[in-house]
Parts: sequence; C-alpha cells; structure tokens
Amino acid sequence: MLLSIQDLNVSFRMGDRGAKSLAPAVNGVSFDIAENRTMALVGESGSGKSVTAMSILNLLPDNAERSGKILWQGKDLLTTPMHELQKLRGREIACVFQDPMTSLNPVFTVGDQLTEPLVKHLGLSGKAALARAEALLVEVGMPEPKRRLSAYPHELSGGQQQRVMIAMALACEPKLLIADEPTTALDVTIQRQILELIAAIQRKHRMSVLFISHDLGVVGEIADEVLVMRHGVIREQGPVAEIFAAPKDAYTQALLACRPSLKGNPARLRVIDDHIAGKGTHAPAAAKNPDAPVVLEVRALAKSFWLKQGLFGKREFKAVQGVNFNLRRGHTLGVVGESGSGKTTMGLTLLRLHEPTHGEVIFDGKDLLKLNASERQLMRRRIQIVFQNPYASLNPRFTIGQTLVEPMAIHRLGASADEREQRARTLLDKVGLDASAFGKYPHEFSGGQRQRIAIARALTLDPEVLVLDEAVSALDVSVQAQVLNLLRDLQDELGLAYVFISHDLAVVRFISDEVLVMKDGVVVEQAPVAQILEAPREEYTRKLLAAIPRGYVPAAA
Repeated sequence: MLLSIQDLNVSFRMGDRGAKSLAPAVNGVSFDIAENRTMALVGESGSGKSVTAMSILNLLPDNAERSGKILWQGKDLLTTPMHELQKLRGREIACVFQDPMTSLNPVFTVGDQLTEPLVKHLGLSGKAALARAEALLVEVGMPEPKRRLSAYPHELSGGQQQRVMIAMALACEPKLLIADEPTTALDVTIQRQILELIAAIQRKHRMSVLFISHDLGVVGEIADEVLVMRHGVIREQGPVAEIFAAPKDAYTQALLACRPSLKGNPARLRVIDDHIAGKGTHAPAAAKNPDAPVVLEVRALAKSFWLKQGLFGKREFKAVQGVNFNLRRGHTLGVVGESGSGKTTMGLTLLRLHEPTHGEVIFDGKDLLKLNASERQLMRRRIQIVFQNPYASLNPRFTIGQTLVEPMAIHRLGASADEREQRARTLLDKVGLDASAFGKYPHEFSGGQRQRIAIARALTLDPEVLVLDEAVSALDVSVQAQVLNLLRDLQDELGLAYVFISHDLAVVRFISDEVLVMKDGVVVEQAPVAQILEAPREEYTRKLLAAIPRGYVPAAA
C-alpha cells in the first residue's frame, strides 16, 4: 500500500494558545491509496477534504493539531521530522492547488520555477534543468513551450497556469499527486484537457492521485474510488461505479441530486437539506413575459487592445467585436465560451470598466458609453457587477460589515448608520452567512463564502441590472444551488435583469432565458437557452457541450 491514513483527527487551536480551545476539522478519517490508483475526496466547502489532504505533508497552519497515523510506504509521516518531510515534498509527493495564480511566484519566470525542484531534489545542472523544464512543458501540452520558459505567470491564461503547476508537480516524477480542486475555475474545454492530461500522465508514470473536488461530474470521470466527506467525517466510500450507481448515504444522494441539469429547467434547485429532508422536486420554471420592457440595449459593442510589437510597433487585438443584444426586465442573458473568448471583456465594457472602442449601450434612454463622470457615478448604482475572483475584489483591510455598508453610505442609501447595518445583516442572511460574518475579514472565509459576500455587496444598492462574471464557478454544488435560487428569487421579487457570464452550461441552462455563445470575441450563436443546448447550430457550441463532465461512464466491454 502506497499511502494509508488511519483514524486521522485534525483540530485547530483557536484564540489564546494556552486556553487550548480546539475547533475540530477532521474526525476519524481512514482510507488507503494503492499504487497507480485515483482516490477522490468529495464534499462541500468546510467538509475537511483539503485539510485531510494537506495533513499528509503537514502543509497546515501552525495552530493545527494532528493525531492518528499517516503511513507513507509504511513510515508514519505524523512523527517524521520536518527536514525529512521537506525531502518528500515535490520529490515523492507533489501538489497541484486550485488557484495557480496564487501558487506561482509572480516575480519569477516559468523556467525559474520549473527548474527549482529539479536542481534542489535531483541535483541537475542549470542547463540540464532547463532542458528538462522544456520537456515537461511539452508533456503537459503547453503551446510554444520554449518561449513560455521566459514568460511570467500573469502572461499565461488560467489553463496554461494550471499546466505549469502540473509540470512543476511532475518534475521529479512523484509517486503520489495531490490535486486540490485543479479544474474548478476553468472552462469546460480546458477542464476536459486538464482531466485528460492528468489521466494520461498517470498511465505513463503509474502514479497515484488523490483528487479533491466538490464536483461529482468531474470525479466520476477520473477516479477509481470515491470518499464522501461532510463536517470532517466520512459519510460513504467505495468504488466509483458503486457510488454513482447506488449511493447509500443520503448526503451522497443529495450531492448527486442538487447539481443543475442540462435537461429541464425547474423553478428552484434542490439543496442538500431539501434532499435529506425528503422534500420533493420543484415544478418547472414559469415562462417569462416575452414582452417585458427592454432595460439594456447593446448595439455593435467592440473593444480592442493595442499590444506592443517589436521595438516601436503595435498591433490591434480585437477582444470583442460587434456584440448585439436586448436584455428585458426580469430576464437573464447567459454568455458562454472558452477562456479568451471575450465574454468577460464584454461584461466589463458594458459598465465602462474597459473603455469601448465603439458601439452603444442604451440604459434608461441614455448611452452609458457617452456619460460624463458624474452621470456615470449615478448610473453605477443601478448596474452592478460580481467579479470572478472575490478575494481580489474584496478589500482585505475592511471587515465584511464595512464592505457592505460603504457603498450604501457613498450613495446615501438608508436613513442612518443603524439602518444600513441592518440591511447589510439581512443581505448576509439571504446569501447564507450567519451574523458572525459581519465583523470578520475576507481572509477568514472560504472561496465560496467570499463569493457570497461579493454577491451581497452588489445587492446593497438595489441594482436593476446585475453583471455576474463566473459568480458561482468557485462554489460547491449545495452553496451554488442556494445562490442560484437566491438570484432567481431576487429576480422574481425585484424584476432584476442579469447578464450571466459562465463556463458552466448546466448552470446557464437553469438561470438563463437566452444565450450568447462567444468565440474569439465574436458571437457565433445566439438563441433561447433550450435551442442552444438541445439543437445547437454551430460546431463550436457542440464542442462546448461535448466537453461537459457527465459523471461516471462504465468502460466498454
């Protein structure tokens, strides 16, 4: 047995170290990973799956306390000195994390970061390490690998950054790869490529993989065995075929049931507690009013960037070209496409967070692209945005209460500070966070919780139009269902109109009325959501649909 975890318990000391106040995170977890096998840890945010995985190499904060056994080829890593653990890290056990941009060093080139473990662990010379680094980039399918060695992380797309992380992890040919949510924020085609890459590398090197995810659709395609966790406890474990065909635990059944489907469009998604409580499925969504007033009219919207070429030259990069649509009150426009398709740039240009090259955005009879600074400030209250990365868009020095109250104070909403605070607390409750969140800081929350805070902040000003840029991509399935239900409820209650940018076509199916499919800055297909997903006209749209993880599919006989 390559790795055997036996009765693992992990707690975190809270407050004064001397008081020994402990917050349990993992309780009695046991499982084995054999050679050349993939074990998936599945569960919601806070289930303990990442804490379990990070315990293996003691990549936990200093206030963590561990007990039990973690046997690596028979040696207990819980009692292994730190200097010996450091020799294992990257050499025999390697990690790929969820957000490569925070894992890669922004001030070092890709080549510098790839050669470091080769020099440190394998003793290669600089020249040999650089040659090996290029070969690793070839192996992970990086385009123009030699040129990428001199690139910095910010010059790469999200999918390319994740390929660099995988190349770094494979540098010393480890026996175990710990992959912590490696595909969560990637679009479906890049996600498919990364999953196929991990599977191919595993076959080539006969490497074992501990794959952490909240997405059972992804897990079903890559894992041999599945371990389902909730609140730090194992709820169910077994072969992937068994778990998908006949899950025994109500929580596992709920995880499988609350994911949005590509078929049908219910009024509300079932959340975990609904399923466990035995509540029935929801009725189909009511039809929207096709004659609702148009709140946003976009005509020939375009955005170009000018890039340096040579010493003095520059060239035009057309990020968005000729986008047209009407958005009606109470309706949702879904915008889908791969990374680099222009969907986020289009959303930012709508709000003039990017200055447009040309086009019109008509809102309340006025062209948003021609407003002066004071007029634009007034209009921004009525059109809000939720960004893809909540940690980057929340001020780390503000408490959550300050973050929510500040926009209300700037726009003079609420009769008093107490009234604004009460509204902020109400919004936190609506997005599923308890009262204690008000006085905390962003770093004290998980990625999913930070995204809910960002949505609450956007709602503080009672907007009429909300641009949601991958607003639920980082959320686990249960919280995702809660937030999507919240967005649907708010839309029904307030008549909000959404521009919903996403790479997740199942989510788009649930929330959207009409869909734009973008490729290379151009709208290649535009139609009602059912038509796009059930009878796409364009080959590119069919490619996006084919890349969606479908869960466990038995191997052919």
